[in-house]
Amino acid sequence: MSSQKPRVRRVPVVLPEGATAEQPWYRSMRFSGFSLLMLAIIVLFVVVLAPSLRTLIQQQEQITQQERAVAAQKADVAQKKKDVARWDDPAYIEAQARDRLLYVYPGEESYLVMGAENAKASRTPTTASGTPVSSTVQTPKVDWVQSMLASVLQSGLTTETKQELVAPEVPGAATGAGTGK
Repeated sequence: MSSQKPRVRRVPVVLPEGATAEQPWYRSMRFSGFSLLMLAIIVLFVVVLAPSLRTLIQQQEQITQQERAVAAQKADVAQKKKDVARWDDPAYIEAQARDRLLYVYPGEESYLVMGAENAKASRTPTTASGTPVSSTVQTPKVDWVQSMLASVLQSGLTTETKQELVAPEVPGAATGAGTGK
């Protein structure tokens, strides 16, 4: 008896009429046990490592934010140190005493003008066109609801182009005041 394996004879398969012998690319792939094991290890590696990576990225963002906050606080401390250092200068202390506390040297005369704020406020403010602003409440002679509705309807129902449209004439409205023309 022979110890060799019997030969297997391969018989070609006949395709039905009209069928092609081409197969999709994924049909030609063969998976061995090793390739499936490696694929499983890679998937497990991604599943285990993904949350750690997300945590790492979040921590890096927090570190960056904290570094910005520390830099801002260091700048604030430096500004406050400058302010404190200014109080060591006798000229600065003298200027602050004269300005804030109204101190004067002996023999100097100090004048305080009362009502200086009211003098500035008594000047009548004007609009951009130069007309004075009234200090009393006035009732307009224009029905703004009707004007707005007319404007919306005209712009929605017109066949004119944007360049041909002109602001509607509103009866009782002041012309050119406050429109920036």
